Amino acid sequence: MADDGPEPGSGTPPPATHAGEARMERPVNTRHATDADEVTRYAPEWLRLREGPDAAARAGELVQVLRRRLPRAPLTVHDVGCGTGSMGRWLAPLLDGAQHWVLHDRDPYLLHFAAVEAPRTAADDGPVTVETRRGDIGRLTPDALRGAALVTASALLDVLTTDEVTALAAACAGAGCAALLTLSVAGHVELAPAHPLDGVIGAAFDAHQRRSGLLGPDAVAVTADVFAAHGATVEVRPSPWRLGPDDTALTEQWLRGWVGAAVEQRPALRELAEPFLAERLAACAAGDLRVTVHHHDLLALCGPTDGDT
Repeated sequence: MADDGPEPGSGTPPPATHAGEARMERPVNTRHATDADEVTRYAPEWLRLREGPDAAARAGELVQVLRRRLPRAPLTVHDVGCGTGSMGRWLAPLLDGAQHWVLHDRDPYLLHFAAVEAPRTAADDGPVTVETRRGDIGRLTPDALRGAALVTASALLDVLTTDEVTALAAACAGAGCAALLTLSVAGHVELAPAHPLDGVIGAAFDAHQRRSGLLGPDAVAVTADVFAAHGATVEVRPSPWRLGPDDTALTEQWLRGWVGAAVEQRPALRELAEPFLAERLAACAAGDLRVTVHHHDLLALCGPTDGDT
């Protein structure tokens, strides 16, 4: 998820069907992992569709809390599962001072997009630089985060396991850096007008999110507990998508992913799900469907920072 990460909790994105070349617009320092990880590629088009609603949904009040607790610039920020980099495009212009963003993703294609479209300046016109590192969350250790002020991620927590969240919290706590983890699914979706199958599809989707030990809708609660066990101060805020007639392209893709995941989890639903999806897609195309997908944002403040007493 996910914001932008590999599998956003707000629905399974469509995989990319080709890997076109994007023009390099400025120099980028790219570091690749030495292993040959199998990469699951997701379409940048899906990530582009959700970027605006993601930005509108994120809990801006947590950024205000974060700004008061960050050390003085220059700041080093690690963006985990960065996708096409929308988290950096949203957050870097909201923070003051020189920033260096380290973008992490398993997909070099998405890393390329994230790097060339990264913001150039901070809120106070300070410089923003960027490097990319191919790899996954398993490589985040206190040593890897040494000197970091902040770890960010978007639409990621719900596709992690408890062990992965535990390792993330331990790395942040060991490095004494904050974590801003946004847009994790809350297990609650509202569609208007309502339909008798909404709850059935939603329950099957939530079960799909929890497959193979993934945290799914339990992610924020588990993550809050794990960070708190490391002595972090944790704050959680709602960050719902509110999709209406201006968001029909995103709503269509979300519907297909939502229903598709539900049927994958419960194949017996297929006969009912196909006409349900057709009806919902028709309402979406007519501008008559509104969808609220509930998420939560989490801020964990680990260790002392400048200005603490």
